[in-house]
Amino acid sequence: MPFHRYRPRLPGGELAPMPWPVSLYRIMNHVAWPLEAESGRWTVLLDRVMIFLGFLVFCEHNEVDFHYLIANRQDMDNLLTGMPTYLILVELQIRCFQLAWHKDRFRALLQRFYAEIYVSEEMEPLLFARIQRQMLATRVNSTVYLLTLFNFFLVPVTNVIYHRREMLYKQVYPFDNTQLHFFIPLLVLNFWVGFIITSMLFGELNVMGELMMHLNARYVQLGQDLRLSAQRLLKRSSSLNVATGYRLILTHILRRNAALRDFGQRVEEEFTLRIFVMFAFSAGLLCALFFKAFTNPWANVVYIMWFLAKFMELLALGMLGSTLLKTTDELGMMYYTANWEQVIHQSDNVGENVKLMKLVTLAIQLNSRPFFITGLNYFRVSLTAVLKIIQGAFSYFTFLNSMR
Repeated sequence: MPFHRYRPRLPGGELAPMPWPVSLYRIMNHVAWPLEAESGRWTVLLDRVMIFLGFLVFCEHNEVDFHYLIANRQDMDNLLTGMPTYLILVELQIRCFQLAWHKDRFRALLQRFYAEIYVSEEMEPLLFARIQRQMLATRVNSTVYLLTLFNFFLVPVTNVIYHRREMLYKQVYPFDNTQLHFFIPLLVLNFWVGFIITSMLFGELNVMGELMMHLNARYVQLGQDLRLSAQRLLKRSSSLNVATGYRLILTHILRRNAALRDFGQRVEEEFTLRIFVMFAFSAGLLCALFFKAFTNPWANVVYIMWFLAKFMELLALGMLGSTLLKTTDELGMMYYTANWEQVIHQSDNVGENVKLMKLVTLAIQLNSRPFFITGLNYFRVSLTAVLKIIQGAFSYFTFLNSMR
């Protein structure tokens, strides 16, 4: 099955370079990552069977995690010990299997991204280096998430040292799960769920970041090309055809602009539900994690790591969203300051001047509203939205801390 998972390719047919978090996401998460378009019928059938079995495993974990919360509903400390794993399980069950349902659409988006939007290091080294700097926070966040997973995986080691049979997560089973013939398979399923959840958390963040920052770079490139084209045209064109030449250039730029906007809408369509779910669960998750980290930090190192990872994830996504929002918000001004008035001043063709002014006006109007990724149109992905979530989480924490 790993050999049938989709591997993006560049327009020339060569394999596209993928950052290490996205490569790990592809390897670790068979539920979310799509198959190759030419995969055979039996491969597709097997993939769907594995997804269905995975969904059942998530449902089983959902049940026993929830039983733990019910069993400890009178004990706030124990309740909040199991709350983070339950919240992240429900969140990722929705996000991961919603993506599994639309794998083909996700593959088509990646294909279009590498065919039209991806900025290669060979062609644009400066823009590519800028993208890598912008994505640094997501790479660090991926490392912290892997460290969090490693902390969970220390549980089997402590089981051996102290002769215990504890699960990776806080769970209550309706039978004696400490019996060896139950314990080992259930522990293996715990490991599998941990890999799926963690890979989805850092993998999708990096995929979204790559799509958004390469799209942002294309918008930056659009503005640079418009300014350079106007300068070159003004130097070499005569007064009779300068307006016509500039109008043709501007028309081509607007078509590229429309294609970028259309791709952005496809990104929005793909991720909007999963972003909404992520942000909806984030305040409660941050609150529970911070409560455990604050009340007993030495005994809850895993919760400290997890809190840092989640905090960094939200901040990284907010910064990327704000970057794209700022760039597209400046598009109207980009067209307004693109030296069109110098072209009209140099041109002697009144009819072409009128057509050019109408086209410039249209370009400004079409780009008067910036493009942004949203969560079901309920909020924009930006630092402002992230700060509101953090503020809400702190308010919940203050309330819980006062009840101790």
